[in-house]
Amino acid sequence: MTTSWARLVFNRLTLLAFAAGAAVSGGVVALAQNAGAGMHAHHGSMMSGNPADMAAHIDQVVQHLYVEINATDAQKAQIDPLVKQALDDLTPLHSQAASAHAQFVRAFTQDPIDRNSLEAARQAHVQLADQASRRIAELVADVGSVLTPAQRQKVADHLQQMHGMHSGATPAL
Repeated sequence: MTTSWARLVFNRLTLLAFAAGAAVSGGVVALAQNAGAGMHAHHGSMMSGNPADMAAHIDQVVQHLYVEINATDAQKAQIDPLVKQALDDLTPLHSQAASAHAQFVRAFTQDPIDRNSLEAARQAHVQLADQASRRIAELVADVGSVLTPAQRQKVADHLQQMHGMHSGATPAL
């Protein structure tokens, strides 16, 4: 159970936050904190770790949000390379997380449990999540500087509505 939890935390907080951060300027934290159990099934192909699947999914999210905020062609031309570079920067972290996860599983299944290896794996996960979080924050700032205040507000409103739906709250109509 602990190994599944560790993998789930890294995958959801990092990859879902990245997907949201790739397209938005604010509210990434709200989406990342909102990574509920149902999100794993919805984002299954992205969670596979296949870079092509992740890139396709992120592109789909970005295209959807372009429509939501009425992004101009000039904005799209500025944002697309930012998203691509962030994806290129973040993709290797996924394989590093898989390595830390394997270390965690090995330590957990030893008899007796190797507490030092568990701690090392935990620290590796935290470090990777911190790296991803920093890169996502940079992306959010870069994308946010391209969007207008009104567009950023639309994104924030959209994320707030999503947060309410995933947390079990009834969205405002």
